[in-house]
Amino acid sequence: MGKNNMFLKMVQLIHTISKGDFKEAVKKIRELVDNVNYDDLCEITKNIGMIPENIEHDSSEEKMYSKASDIILARCFRELGLAARALDERADSADILAESIRGYNYSLVADAKCFRLSRTAKNQKDFKVSNLSDWRGSENEYAVLVAPYFQYPQTKSQIYSKALEHNVCLLTWEHLSLLLKYNVKETEIFSLESLWNASQMMARDKKLAYANAQMCFLPKMDELIAKKIGIDMPRYHQDLEKYKTFILYRGRCEIGFWEKEIEKIKEYSREKAIEELIAAKKLNEKIGAIKGYLSKLKTQE
Repeated sequence: MGKNNMFLKMVQLIHTISKGDFKEAVKKIRELVDNVNYDDLCEITKNIGMIPENIEHDSSEEKMYSKASDIILARCFRELGLAARALDERADSADILAESIRGYNYSLVADAKCFRLSRTAKNQKDFKVSNLSDWRGSENEYAVLVAPYFQYPQTKSQIYSKALEHNVCLLTWEHLSLLLKYNVKETEIFSLESLWNASQMMARDKKLAYANAQMCFLPKMDELIAKKIGIDMPRYHQDLEKYKTFILYRGRCEIGFWEKEIEKIKEYSREKAIEELIAAKKLNEKIGAIKGYLSKLKTQE
């Protein structure tokens, strides 16, 4: 990623502000995302599904990155012609709310998912399809999950049967990138509603809904996206292949990050290595937790 890459600038901002007040940090991320130009938004959208390895796992930075993905997804929906906003932090609720403003009278809730390239084992709980359906409530017609294309299970999974059962649209960051690339927008004569309702339409196919309910249906989503864009499938697959090439490039960047970390570790003194190992295993935190529990017992004596 080049020095002028807006995604890289956003990640650097996350590193800078994540240790401070969360609400203030969110405000700064929102300002950045809401003010980037269209090309920069497309660049960020292409990257956002892959969490950089320099974002520490389970950290304030990772939490901020996740919030940034919500804000980016809301901006994408707005570019598609909907009114959309990322919601404030609330437990057990959707992260994004969007609604049609072109007279189609529907609204949707959405959830943005991002994964590290180093994380391989993912299951249906990582995607929260059933939760997203519940978060739709009685006032929103549709539920949309957005995750990296090649991080979805590529053969079969319960997430597909659950999406069919609960009418949750399984969309990808690559799909969004293509919709943005071709300037697709909902208008008074062009509706995107059938896209959000894709799983219900596919559930009408008895062969898919019963015998093959857990089979990956992303190819069917590809066909729907290509139709909305107005391109044929060979052209669509050419575009998708470019994203594969880009992911390979990002993968080499992430490998480079860890290779540099390995070289740093090789230069550690014995004392430094022991210190880092104790910290990595969180041994002092575990001792502190046990002591805290025991102290509570003592006060009850």
